[in-house]
Amino acid sequence: MSGHPETIKIEPPAEKAVREYIDAARDKTAEVENALRKRRRFRDGLFNRFAKAVVTYELVCPGDKIAVCISGGKDSMLMAKLFQELLRHRKFPFELEFLCMDPGYNTLNRELIEANAKALGIPITVFETRIFDAVDKVDKNPCYLCARMRRGWLYKKAQELGCNKIALGHHYDDVIETTLMSMLWGGQMQTMMPKLRSTNYPGMELIRPMYLIREDEIKAWRDWHGLMFLQCACHFTEKTEQDAPDAESGSKRLETKKLIRELKQTNPNVEANIFNSAHNVMLDALIAYKTGGEEHSFLDKY
Repeated sequence: MSGHPETIKIEPPAEKAVREYIDAARDKTAEVENALRKRRRFRDGLFNRFAKAVVTYELVCPGDKIAVCISGGKDSMLMAKLFQELLRHRKFPFELEFLCMDPGYNTLNRELIEANAKALGIPITVFETRIFDAVDKVDKNPCYLCARMRRGWLYKKAQELGCNKIALGHHYDDVIETTLMSMLWGGQMQTMMPKLRSTNYPGMELIRPMYLIREDEIKAWRDWHGLMFLQCACHFTEKTEQDAPDAESGSKRLETKKLIRELKQTNPNVEANIFNSAHNVMLDALIAYKTGGEEHSFLDKY
């Protein structure tokens, strides 16, 4: 036999697993929705906590049109399903747009997002940007810049679609980690707010309806249904994503996660205490605080 041997592409194990998952994807809409309604762990730990956050922090109002922002990760995909369930139970009219921005995903990651959206019955609207290419040229704080650019594009596209709010999938663990990180690494006391008014897009708000949901409950939901989601998938973390699909990125956040786990071993209430501390601020016991851009000292009223 003459000629050159046929070239065979050997895929990394994780990439092969993703491809097999996409090829085997099936419609799980009814299965997922029934579990949210009838399986107690998911009903109580996911939907009821979602609904409680919506009511407690007044996140959804009559006439709202909300852009549910889909990144492709487990948090945002679950958020989309919870919003669909909330719409089914609605006590007043509101609308949803399921908005997915492609900041420059590789082909396989884009296909994974689309396969999951189809399997879960989420009618996503995809729009493309080149954020990853822009961030690739930045050496300092690329993740911070990427997050800012993503949010700006989401606001812009949501506004074009007639939405007045964007919903992000940050959960309870994100909140307590951010609260602790602000003290340990930022030298200030602040938390991740359940809702914010946009300063650059008048009339727009950001809401976080997953605010009371624990990450372990989200992972349990993912694993129960045998789902596979993106982690970050940016150019900086693609290799990490392929080598370890459940790896955590962001060194300071990872350090904070580990610290909270260690503290929990001797104080089981540490997570709730961090969360509640942002709801129970004693201004009379603070040296100084800022509000409305102005700094106030305890000496002002001493």
